[in-house]
Amino acid sequence: QVQLSESGGGLVQAGDSLRLSCKMSVSGGNFNNYALGWFRQAPGKERQFVAAINWGGGVTYYTDSVKGRFTIGRDNAKSTVYLQMNNLKPEDTAVYLCARASGSATTDVVQGTSHIWGQGTQVTVSS
Repeated sequence: QVQLSESGGGLVQAGDSLRLSCKMSVSGGNFNNYALGWFRQAPGKERQFVAAINWGGGVTYYTDSVKGRFTIGRDNAKSTVYLQMNNLKPEDTAVYLCARASGSATTDVVQGTSHIWGQGTQVTVSS
């Protein structure tokens, strides 16, 4: 059974930084084979794609609103994916969820429908 567990959320001021982490359980199969991503969901809004990284970490993809501010990375030895968020804005406030795609490419994160999800971590940015 695959399990993803996020951490690192919190309450910060605009302009601050946060680093989110998401660890996949060891019993969840080979972490290295899959693309991973981060999504977010604000109250009353649909879940939104934020960032994706391919199986090897060499290809990343971001939604336009976070380009230049957020960086996704992965450590396959630790079965962990990260999201470094800099220059946070109030509009970044949301529950952030990590996802494991069913394939190895960033397109599998963005377009796929068979994701495994973590439980989410709250990020709140005050103005």
